[in-house]
Amino acid sequence: MIRWTCGFSVRVPRRSDPVTDTLLNGVVMKYSKTFFYVIIFAVLFIWGCTAPTLTVPDRIHYPPLSFTLPKAERIALDNGIIMYFIEDRELPLININAVIRTGNIYDDPGKEGLAALTGTVMRTGGTTGMTGDEIDDELDYIAADISVASGKESASASLSVLKNDLDKGLQIFSDILIHPAFERAKLSRAKELKIESLRRVYDNPQKLAFREFVKVMYRGNPRGRVSTIDSVQNITREDLVRFHTRYFFPANVMIAVTGDISKQEAIASIQKYFGAWSASGHVDPVPLPQHAATTSINYMYKDAPQSIVLLGQFAPGESDPDFYAFEIMDFIAGSGGFRSRIFGEVRNNLGLAYSAGSFYSPRREFGVFGAYAMTKTASTVKSLRVIRSIIDDMRTTPVSPTDLAWAKKSITNNFIFSFTSSRQIAVELMMLEFNKLPKEFLTTYRDRINSVTAEDVRRVADTYLDDMHETLFVLGDGKNFDTPLSTLGTVNEIQSGEKP
Repeated sequence: MIRWTCGFSVRVPRRSDPVTDTLLNGVVMKYSKTFFYVIIFAVLFIWGCTAPTLTVPDRIHYPPLSFTLPKAERIALDNGIIMYFIEDRELPLININAVIRTGNIYDDPGKEGLAALTGTVMRTGGTTGMTGDEIDDELDYIAADISVASGKESASASLSVLKNDLDKGLQIFSDILIHPAFERAKLSRAKELKIESLRRVYDNPQKLAFREFVKVMYRGNPRGRVSTIDSVQNITREDLVRFHTRYFFPANVMIAVTGDISKQEAIASIQKYFGAWSASGHVDPVPLPQHAATTSINYMYKDAPQSIVLLGQFAPGESDPDFYAFEIMDFIAGSGGFRSRIFGEVRNNLGLAYSAGSFYSPRREFGVFGAYAMTKTASTVKSLRVIRSIIDDMRTTPVSPTDLAWAKKSITNNFIFSFTSSRQIAVELMMLEFNKLPKEFLTTYRDRINSVTAEDVRRVADTYLDDMHETLFVLGDGKNFDTPLSTLGTVNEIQSGEKP
């Protein structure tokens, strides 16, 4: 049956055998003229059907999303480990996520990359009871997955295992965290892979630009140190052992347990494999970055037909009341996609860039705001000036009610979809404590976003986006820029250094 939206339908007979075919052909020959007129009539009838009216998405009305943040139980173990737990019987699967207060900011000077290599080789380099290859074989056999990784200000580890194999999975997982062997062959392999990835950075303009932007943005702060080929080559197995001893101890670890397991079973399992862990230590906080005293203009040469422009400033952190208004400001300015101002003006209206926008990376005590454009070389400075003009407008003119409502709706709806599984919920609540944020941070988040006014958005833009204290980084071929960067001020030229 072929059915049209206007209600007209035609049933097509199925040709199943030669006899039917012969009869059908005869009918067609006999009534070919009749069929011709019927088809013409049908086509004209279909053309006369009214096409469905397309509705603008913003005009679709639906009830507001209803959402109540689920709760996880918090359990403090005797040795100092904090555990968050949510029971979820949907699948016979158990997920365990751990977070450790360490990270790349604790790399020894001259050995940047140490934290990352420690995490990598903890996973691949075996334990005191099993080699790395034996661990891989065992995990494959029980269809379990274990990962360990280090970020800028934390390290993470995870285990996903079927309920019937929890004991075996936890035995391996706990040994990796507590008793890593750091096999020398696995360390050598990890270093080779890391060095090769560093070489490839120079072939990827985007990675190179954001890497160098971080260095100049955090100049003089441990957060601005990045791995180099020399620093990775300097790292030894003994460095990994010392790093692990210094930062992997129970009071520095938090664990989230979710899945097909009761609270009592979860506590008993974690106690069984982590309860005897009695190491101790202390982690000193890393100094906060300092705001730039004056505008910093930084340039790196890259022989390419495009330039990458990055403009950054420090912004409020998540513990600051201005955080909510600033998040809305960033969304309207450039991180909100097609409707955001930087994307719409720089890319869509002026055609200056194939990608443009902004980002806001908040931590508890501070945040980083950045605006960017990836543009052709001949429009480098023009793109920068357009971005600056958009930011200046955010500082002086309150946003429209339409833009404010759009940003609030988008942000609060996206927030809800951060909690689509018990694993996500437990990890989010665990990270809330890890980041030392108030207990009510998540439960009041949507209300705080919805209470922001247009004047709040203008005020935070004016407070934090002062063009006299920004950090600018440009990657490209300076001799072909539309205007020399020096017209903007004194330029600090950065050498690529390690380009092969």
